[in-house]
Amino acid sequence: MSLFVKICGITDGIAARTCVEAGADAIGFVFATSPRQVLPADAASIASETPDSLLKVAVFRRPDRGEIERMLEGFTPDLIQADHDRLPDDLAGDFEPLPVYRQGVDPNPGGRRFLYEGPVSGVGATVEFAKAAEIARRGEMILAGGLTPTNVGEAIDRVRPYGVDVSSGVESAPGRKDPEAIRAFIAAARAAQERLVKT
Repeated sequence: MSLFVKICGITDGIAARTCVEAGADAIGFVFATSPRQVLPADAASIASETPDSLLKVAVFRRPDRGEIERMLEGFTPDLIQADHDRLPDDLAGDFEPLPVYRQGVDPNPGGRRFLYEGPVSGVGATVEFAKAAEIARRGEMILAGGLTPTNVGEAIDRVRPYGVDVSSGVESAPGRKDPEAIRAFIAAARAAQERLVKT
């Protein structure tokens, strides 16, 4: 099975095109308050330059229903990511929920795809790998939090997640993605995937 790689916090077309060229599976657009925050119209414009095969994720933290509905008026994502207890289950639209479980919470994803990260998003803090490895067996876990081109290989080796997610770890400044770092991250993740296939 191929490792799922998501690059989060995309704010411009150059970063999005780099993700496509380097082989990412998904990109994330942040609608929560953040240096990476974009408007729905901006996300729609950037996404229009990428192939349908690249999944587009609308990223929130703890939104109310109105925030999500306003986003959906201007942008159509493939997935909506938010803390697991703040994802409405009756929103209109053809998208998949991506619940976020943070370190300190015991996830119960029911075998579905979910994201696991540290207590606060976008600050570069890694999770405890031993605990994450146990949680990874409960479903399609995407590991996030503090990953970089330097440590993502070790993280994959130790946790064996379904996928990995990075944001600040591939930036030259908050909110500004570094194309070379994106390429290096994806290359390191794919190399780790190949190692696991051979073991």
